Amino acid sequence: MVTQAPPQAGPAEPSARQVAGRRWRSARGVVAVLLAMLVIAVILAALRPSTPADALDPGSAKPDGARALAEILGQHGSPVTITRNTQDALVLADPRGAVVVTRTERLTEDDLRMLGGTQVNLLLVRPTAAALDVLAPQVRRSGPTFEETAAPGCALPVASLAGTAAFHESETYEVTGQGTACYKTEYGGARVVQVRNGSSTITVLGSAAPLTNRRLAEEGNAALAMNLAGPGASTVWLVPDLPEAGEGAGQQSLGDLLPFGVKLFFLELLVAVLLVALWRARRLGPVVAEALPVVVRSAETVEGRARLYRAGHARDRASDALRSGARERLVPLLGLPRSSAQDFSAAQEIVTAVARRTPYDEAYVGAALYGPEPLDDAGLIALTDVLDDLERQVRQS
Repeated sequence: MVTQAPPQAGPAEPSARQVAGRRWRSARGVVAVLLAMLVIAVILAALRPSTPADALDPGSAKPDGARALAEILGQHGSPVTITRNTQDALVLADPRGAVVVTRTERLTEDDLRMLGGTQVNLLLVRPTAAALDVLAPQVRRSGPTFEETAAPGCALPVASLAGTAAFHESETYEVTGQGTACYKTEYGGARVVQVRNGSSTITVLGSAAPLTNRRLAEEGNAALAMNLAGPGASTVWLVPDLPEAGEGAGQQSLGDLLPFGVKLFFLELLVAVLLVALWRARRLGPVVAEALPVVVRSAETVEGRARLYRAGHARDRASDALRSGARERLVPLLGLPRSSAQDFSAAQEIVTAVARRTPYDEAYVGAALYGPEPLDDAGLIALTDVLDDLERQVRQS
């Protein structure tokens, strides 16, 4: 009995599990980095204390309060009056003194309009974008900075007399009109800026640290805080209460609403994306030979290249390819080494050998095998016929 051998099995197709495994192995490094950054951002956001209700309150003795500064100002002849209402603050304000405005996110649109329409000296501590638009439209935020200390670098007396101050985390600002910028970062943003509003001044302080009980004794913080908050005979300290339902606080930008940890996470995410892009865009390695997934007939390849040559009017490349192929086929018939086909130093030897096997002279053979490019498509077709004729006669000789 004759049995037929079973057909040999071809290479097995990769399963979906194998494909998923390869993709996971190639991407797990990126996923690990992103997860690590997410964990770091969450930890930083959790460790960073939220702003307490009595932050920068002159009556609070807690680390984030400002009672120490209020006591010092009172001892130096500038008593501090605490108010929770904008209208009361403007009534109590001394034109020679200053109104310190904190927690500007609690100010309503009416409060901002009242403050912007008066001629009193204002000290805005980390104001929101909405407060800047109304009270100091020529000042724009330029981003946070984490440099702890900075020198004044300006001629503003309140800063130059105080000297170096410790700001820690701080917002920075740019002045688009007339104004003075102090305590600049290396990127140009300033932590303290002062602009004019008629006969009064608007001073913007990007950090609450110089005013707090915890940081008042650091560097020149005490002198800077006294110069900013107590320039006259009295100081009104406005700590707005939360607006009642229906009043609506001043509009806050997305940057005002995002916690520091979230901002840091997006910054890390941007850096990670750039690093991954650079990693994936690295220089390609050497060319690797790989079997074609489909069989392409040689005639189709030839026709395809011919169409490309014709579309690009590349008669020079086409004629070089025809002549090169003809020489490759002729040199074995002439008994010459294959390497001489592309060796132009052996051109005369090839031309002479072909001329001996054919009825043509060396000038004709040389023009056919090494001549200039044809002037038009008809010349290219004629060259093809000449090369075929030379090869046929050499084979028959």
